[in-house]
Formats: sequence, C-alpha cells, structure tokens
Amino acid sequence: MAITHRLPFERPIYDLEEKLQTLENQWRADVPTPEVREEIRNLRLEINRLKRDIFDNLDAWETVQVARHAERPQTDDYLELVFDEFVELHGDKSFGDDRAIRTGFAKIEDRKVMFIGQQKGKTLKERAECFYGCPHPEGYRKALAKMQMAAKFKLPVICFIDTPGAHPGIGAEERGQAYNIALNLREMSRIPTPIICVVIGEGGSGGALGIGIGDHIAMLQHTYYSVISPEGCAGILWKHSKYANLAAKALKFTSKDLLKLGVIDDVIQEPLGAAHRDHRSMAATLKSFLVRGFKSLSGLKPNELLDRRYNKFRKMGVFEEQAATELVAKPA
Repeated sequence: MAITHRLPFERPIYDLEEKLQTLENQWRADVPTPEVREEIRNLRLEINRLKRDIFDNLDAWETVQVARHAERPQTDDYLELVFDEFVELHGDKSFGDDRAIRTGFAKIEDRKVMFIGQQKGKTLKERAECFYGCPHPEGYRKALAKMQMAAKFKLPVICFIDTPGAHPGIGAEERGQAYNIALNLREMSRIPTPIICVVIGEGGSGGALGIGIGDHIAMLQHTYYSVISPEGCAGILWKHSKYANLAAKALKFTSKDLLKLGVIDDVIQEPLGAAHRDHRSMAATLKSFLVRGFKSLSGLKPNELLDRRYNKFRKMGVFEEQAATELVAKPA
C-alpha cells in the first residue's frame, strides 16, 4: 500500500524505495542487464536491513509517533481483517452511543467472542464522531454492560486499546467520567470469563485502563501504554508540551519496558517497517495470537480465572513494596 504520511526517521527507507521503484520501472520497459538485476537485489536487501535497524532501535518518542501514525490500522480495520463476523451492539441504556468505543458479538475462526475496541477514526468526520478516540462515560458503561452480557452467555472478551486518554470535557466530568472508569476497573476484575486486552496503538491514561483489566495483556511492538500522555506529563513536570520527548523517555512506557517490568504479558511483533506498512500481515499475526491466547485460557474454571487475574495485578510493584519492607525491618 502507498504510504502518504512519512515520519522523519523513515526518510532513508523511502529514498531507497523510490530508487528501487525507478529501477523496476526500467526493468519492465526494457530487458534488464545482469548489473541492473544485481543492483535491484542489493537494494531490496538494503531496504529490509534498514527497516530492521531503524525500527528495532526506536527511542520512546519515535515509538509514540509510530503508534499515532495516520495510516496505522485501527479497530475498524482489524474488525474486517481479523474477525469472520461482527454484529455491533449500541448504546449504554442510559445516555447515548459513544462512537469512540465499538462493541458487539464477533467470531474468530470457530469461536464466538464479545468484542470491545476503541476507535479514533480516519477522516475528519469520523474523528469528530469518535472524539479522536477519547471515550465518554457512556462509552465505558456500554463496554461494561457488554462484558457482563458476555459473562452471562459464557463468551470470552477481546478488548482493543487505542486512545490518547478519556475525554477531558466538562460534560464527561459531569456525567461521571472518573467514577465510570473506576467502576470498570473493579467490575472487570470480577467478570468470570476470559478477557484478552491488546494495545494496538496508543494506551493513554485511565482512558486505556477503563477497558484494560484482563487475564492476558499484550501490546503490539510499536505502541505505548502509560498513566499519562507524554505531552500531559511534560506539561506537568516541565510546564510545556515541547518537552514531550523527555517525558516519553522518563515514563518507560514502550512494549520493551513494560514487558521487562511485568506490566504486560506479551509483545506482538509487527511486520518489517511497522503495522502501517502491511495491515494484512499485522492482522494475521494478531489473529494467531488471539486464537492461541483463548486456547490457553479455555481450560480454567471461573474461580481459577479470577484468582489468577487478581494475583496478576497484585504482583505489580512488588519489588518496590518488598524493598520498603526490608528497609523498615533492618535494625538501626
């Protein structure tokens, strides 16, 4: 697919690809000489090497830029490419239908699931309808109601996380934004059916956590998952969003960092050059991961599932607590 939005650190890749395209066009027009064939082969190898070198060594701020890429696959793309069927369920039966969160019955291979995913939108009209992926309280109420329905019908739940944060508007606060996110955290810890959560783009603040409590937490390779966006952190610590790159480094929120810290369980590898270059390959890898994940959880009884989920989140931060305990226990 043709990429129109190009990140600064990708420029060397695109320069070589343009050179390769020129040579291939000449090849189609004329019979290529052995020298031209060799040059094309070397260029292809060099492009792959360059992609690997650049994307395996992204810093935290570059990772944020990839996670926000305008052509990165979103929830709607994965609904089409990963799932065989999807029947959308609307509304929270209280206020309205928040388009920043899509919910519904889905089918992946022969397994029926309940799907919940955050959607940013691609065109300006879609983004306005989806509030740029920032859900309101009614979105979290909708998500929770559908999870409870899934538990009733003994269906596993899939949550796709892709948001810069919950909507910060006055209306959202008046309708109980913080309360509804907190309620989801509590109730998701109690839902007696398997839950798999995957960060597919941005995982910002409580907006991400509101659908982020599960038995298996994974991130795509070039995504971030954090208590706050880098711009928000920079505004608090350095009083200006221009220091977002420093905040990104300090927050330790990339997939590598969080796997090392035990916050997530898996990192799902992206295609060479990241997901925005090959939607179908990314979708195939994600589908395979979800199928394996549900197979590993399907043998657990509800009480085993809930105990496992509880212990998973209780273990986070154990090193700091343990260090503090040892310090207090030492004799003066």
